[in-house]
Order: sequence, then structure tokens, then C-alpha cells
Amino acid sequence: MPQSSPAWRSVRRWLLKAALAAIALGAVLLIAAGVYLLTLPGVGDAERRVDRILALHHGTRSGARLPTRVGDAVVATEDEHFYSNVVVNVVDGAGRAALATLQASEDPGGSTIAQQLAKQLYGHGGGLGETLREIGLGVKLSLQYSKPQILDMYLNAVYYGHGYWGDVAAARGYFGKSPYGLDWAQAALLAGLPQAPSAYDPLEHLKLAKERQRHVLDRLVVNDYLTAAQANGAYAQPLGLR
Repeated sequence: MPQSSPAWRSVRRWLLKAALAAIALGAVLLIAAGVYLLTLPGVGDAERRVDRILALHHGTRSGARLPTRVGDAVVATEDEHFYSNVVVNVVDGAGRAALATLQASEDPGGSTIAQQLAKQLYGHGGGLGETLREIGLGVKLSLQYSKPQILDMYLNAVYYGHGYWGDVAAARGYFGKSPYGLDWAQAALLAGLPQAPSAYDPLEHLKLAKERQRHVLDRLVVNDYLTAAQANGAYAQPLGLR
């Protein structure tokens, strides 16, 4: 079709109108998202809420530095785009959370680490409204705190089963070690527990815990933290459970 023909000019006008409509819709959605964020609670008290959870359950806060292996295992399994910019991370997490909401009435996982932290610190319920709230609070956490701070709060605030809250209590309780001293086999097992801490409790359900550990090790391979040989070696290694 010649570009100067009336039909081509009509197509170009239609494409221009569609592009302008898409831009206008995007602007409206951004404004609506900004207004929605303003209606949500502030997250400046997030660190205090973590400390409150630990105090309530007689847990101990980990030190200033992150336990590298546990942190890497959690990121590889729960949120592989965690270290991407906030837009990429939020869009990815929002898509996974929306899909999860449509597929089941309960939370089957799939949210970003920031969203899971928001749920842990600020409560949660079911349905699309609560999913949007968690996404919004996750955005606010991502804007106010650094990635290491968010990961540190997550590791300290979540439940690892068998009465252990926080990575310090879990590492000591399951392995008699500090979270900084865990090998890859132990770190992978620990990182897999928060999604279903009772079901994966290695002292009660070792077979299921090992299946979950295998999944975490596979994600570490996919995300280039471990080679396949290292993951297989870690899976075969004794856990040293207490």
C-alpha cells in the first residue's frame, strides 16, 4: 500500500490515536497508583515491627551483615529479580501475585520478597484487594529501604517452623549453628521453609523438606549461584539436624 494513499493515511491516524490513548491510560494508571500508595500506611516503622515479632517469639536479631548463603538461596528461590530496579521487580511480582490470586483462594506464594515482608509486618487477608495492598506496601518498602535492609528484615521476621522465628533461631534450632556458619545444604533447606514451614519442617517431615531443598538448590543453579555439580553435592551432604 503506497504510504501517500488515503488508506495508509487512515491507518496512520488510527495508530497515532491508539498510541495517544495508551499514553493517556498509562498516565492515568500511574496517577491512580500514586494516589493509592498515599492511602496506605507508612513503612517507617518496619524495623521496629521486625524487632517486635522477634521479641514476641523470643527470637534473636542477626548481626549487621547478611548471612550470604541463606540470603542468596532465598533470593534465588523467592524473587530472582530482587536486585533489579524497583520497576522491574514490582511488575514481575505484581504479575505473579495476580496470577496466584486468580488460581487459588489462599496465597500460594509467588510474591516478591518486599511483598512477602509487607504481608508479614502489616497483616494480610484474601482476595484481590489484599493483593493490591501487599503490592503497594512492597513498593513503599522498596522505595524507603535498601535491598540488603529488606532482605535482612525478611530473614529475621519470617517463621521457619518448629517454633523458630527468624534465621538465627532456625539455624541454631535445626543445626546448632549461626546462620553465618551454614553450608549450602543447610542454607538451602532453611531458605525453603518459609513458604510452608509446618509442611516442610525437617524434624517432622524430612522427605518433604528434602524435596523442597532440592527445589532451592535447582533455583541456585538456574540463577548462577551454584553449578549443577555443587548443587548435587550439597543435596547428598548430611544435614546435621539436631
